[in-house]
Amino acid sequence: MNKHVSTSQLGSSIWERPVKAPELTDNKTPDDIALWWQLVDSVIEVARENGWSKAEVARRINMADGTFSQWFSGKYTGRLDGHNRTISHWLSAMKESAAIVASVPQSVSFMALKGTVEIFETLNWAQACPDFVMITLGAGMGKTEACLQYEKTRPHVYRATVSENTKTVHGMLVELAEELDVHEHNPARLARAIGNRIKRAGAGTLLIIDEGQHLNDEALNQLRHFVDVYKCGVAIVGNSEVYSRFSKAKKGKSYAQLKSRIGKRLQRTAPFAEDLRAFIAAWNITDPDSIKFLTGIGMKGGAFRQIDKTMKLATMAANGEDVTLRHIEWAWKNRDVEDMA
Repeated sequence: MNKHVSTSQLGSSIWERPVKAPELTDNKTPDDIALWWQLVDSVIEVARENGWSKAEVARRINMADGTFSQWFSGKYTGRLDGHNRTISHWLSAMKESAAIVASVPQSVSFMALKGTVEIFETLNWAQACPDFVMITLGAGMGKTEACLQYEKTRPHVYRATVSENTKTVHGMLVELAEELDVHEHNPARLARAIGNRIKRAGAGTLLIIDEGQHLNDEALNQLRHFVDVYKCGVAIVGNSEVYSRFSKAKKGKSYAQLKSRIGKRLQRTAPFAEDLRAFIAAWNITDPDSIKFLTGIGMKGGAFRQIDKTMKLATMAANGEDVTLRHIEWAWKNRDVEDMA
């Protein structure tokens, strides 16, 4: 499963409020000390909320660890006003950033659309058989969201995302090892270690490889090996480039082996019209002209993602009022992606 690594230190004791204020001296005025108390309380609140250590806060403020530690504890012997000002500016920027984030409308939560059901059925086939499947959908059609949901709701499902930097056998294996919690530092033994982990997981293990169009031929062959030897399901999820390498023009034994292993393929280049209508309805849009306009956007490259981004901007432009066609047209125009969609 995907793991989150926190930068916070264990416990909250590191953010206990200082007991004593800085001493009142010629270079520290009562106003400086009063502001210091306010800033300390604000720093504690922000740090605890985000799970940040003192070192992480110092890094974000762009202040040396030792200097920040002394300032926070009230033991800094130099002038307070300069550091107070630096930290005050940082806190103001944090507050402004949080306000911007809060003002951005939330995306529609996961929806079990017709296209989603197709993806689930294909993944379920791969997991139950077990088998080698390919899911090739157009951009923005929700394949990654569907895979995430499937992973969350099924046991023994592991999802790795590959890229141009991890498209080789070794790169892909490193990503899989991370997801499967496999610790093997010898590259020559990595595939076997992953295979043994799959065997220990038992029947019904599924490996989902997202953005699979990046994989090179050797990496795809390695996945075939996992299916054949360790009897796990494998789902390659990506765009149409994944399957193009298995077209009739491709020759050779390796391609024949791979093509013969593909038990099921799901390919769609455009979303279902009913899914677009349901997705638009989830944004509380009922005006026929607005629905028609958003449907047109959804049929462009990017599909649901294009609607989502446009509706977020339109909702912000409406500023609390009902979103109208005028807001939606303005948002689409100001996104300026017509020639890219």
